Amino acid sequence: MVSAPETGNTLAGVNMPGRVRRLIVVCGDQLDADSAAFEGLDPVRDVVLMTEAYEEATYIWQHKRRLVFFFAAMRAFRDALTEKGIPVLYNALDSGTPAPSLSASLTAAAEQLTPEEIILVRPGDYRVLCALEVAAGALGIPLRLLEDTHFYTTPAEFREFRSGRKRFILEDFYRAMRRQTGYLMENGKPVGDAWNFDKDNRGAFKKDGPGLLPRRVTFPPSAQTRAVIEMVSECFPDAPGSLDGFDEPVTRADALAALKDFAENRLPEFGVYQDAMWEGESTLYHSRISAVMNVKLLNPREVCAAALEGYEKGRVPLNAIEGFIRQVIGWREFTRGVYWTEMPDYEALNALRATRDVPDFFWTGDTDMACLRDTLGKLLRTGYAHHIERLMIMGLYLQLYGTDPFKAHEWHMALYLDAIDWVSLPNMLGMSQHADGGIVGTKPYCASGAYIGRMGHYCGGCRYDPKVSVGEKACPFTTLYWDFLARHEEKFKANRRMKFQMLNLQRKAESELKIIRKHAESLMKM
Repeated sequence: MVSAPETGNTLAGVNMPGRVRRLIVVCGDQLDADSAAFEGLDPVRDVVLMTEAYEEATYIWQHKRRLVFFFAAMRAFRDALTEKGIPVLYNALDSGTPAPSLSASLTAAAEQLTPEEIILVRPGDYRVLCALEVAAGALGIPLRLLEDTHFYTTPAEFREFRSGRKRFILEDFYRAMRRQTGYLMENGKPVGDAWNFDKDNRGAFKKDGPGLLPRRVTFPPSAQTRAVIEMVSECFPDAPGSLDGFDEPVTRADALAALKDFAENRLPEFGVYQDAMWEGESTLYHSRISAVMNVKLLNPREVCAAALEGYEKGRVPLNAIEGFIRQVIGWREFTRGVYWTEMPDYEALNALRATRDVPDFFWTGDTDMACLRDTLGKLLRTGYAHHIERLMIMGLYLQLYGTDPFKAHEWHMALYLDAIDWVSLPNMLGMSQHADGGIVGTKPYCASGAYIGRMGHYCGGCRYDPKVSVGEKACPFTTLYWDFLARHEEKFKANRRMKFQMLNLQRKAESELKIIRKHAESLMKM
């Protein structure tokens, strides 16, 4: 791995006639040509600053594919700006003087350009916001923070929505968003006389599998992307994951093509099979556009418009369009709102007092549990797994195992292309690990191996039996599930949504629970 450089910016390609008016900072997850940062931009007096910072590549161990995706997308966006005549001060990691951090890059650029003002759209990471605010303060230059118009709501609006409510759950927020946007609404009521169609969206594939699946459109790397691949391979050889067959969308045109591909070919079946899993299949009927949305190459409004067009033309059933729209305007906006109204205290929450490290095999996929071997293998190859694989296989194991929730979040940030702090932290620490005690989800998403057996076909080819909790054939998920419930019995028995699980726990004899505990302890030493 490269050593942290000591110096920051160069002014390659930027020729300013006088003092800069605005220095516009664009982070790697802000590749939005319609960003509020560009409103009133004067190419004669303003400069855009973009940085491939060493710190951002190494503050957590990161998937090679993730690094290439971000850097290639950033370079393509830089080119799109310069083609419009916008001056861009760009720091590349393979330049002669790469920047050690975003704040160091800002400091060097500001000292050289002496801007009157620094412009920053709210980044996706509280840590980054604090670092840039501190750097601007030390420079004595005003920093103007703009809200991100990519989203439907601002943190202030989300805070106002929460204020004074006795109940604060996703469903209430989602209904408010439906009313606000008018999506799937008629005369003030939800289309189909129901707000969601979850009951129709829990299908699993039969024994013969999903059959012939629509092929996902792929994007062979350009010469510039191939150069990024070479740079990442050389600079970060010990990073996890594989770069073989890199085919991710990294430009605006690529992102639009990926959206069109999903809307036309997979969205119609997305609803019923959104929770289904199948060995060796990463995409199934999922969109695979979360990464390009989260770096802002796609706007959620155009994503929803493309999806709704299919529904209005009769190609997409109501259960599919509603399930997809709920992910975009409901869950996505909700998690961001939680993040910005709960930080910085949120990242330290640990309601279940879990302290274990992420198991070593989560970085390699080397395990004899069929479901984890397959999902981790796909993740290490592609940097992607769909939401049920994340929540109910990988996230579930980390929860039952007793993994420190922030370490689980760091693992998620490290390996997924679409992981930005604002979306990863509430999803992993909150929903997946239940470490926030109920802010994101009112109950822990915990289950035995039987759930995995119902939603996929992994168990048939696995050495473990999901119905068995002790002994050589015992499924680790099932063993750890009962131990997890027993460990947290006092906390969970007051949760009405855990009623049936706790009743099932109480039916187990103390002698059986002792054997389960002993077996669970042996699993936790592996």
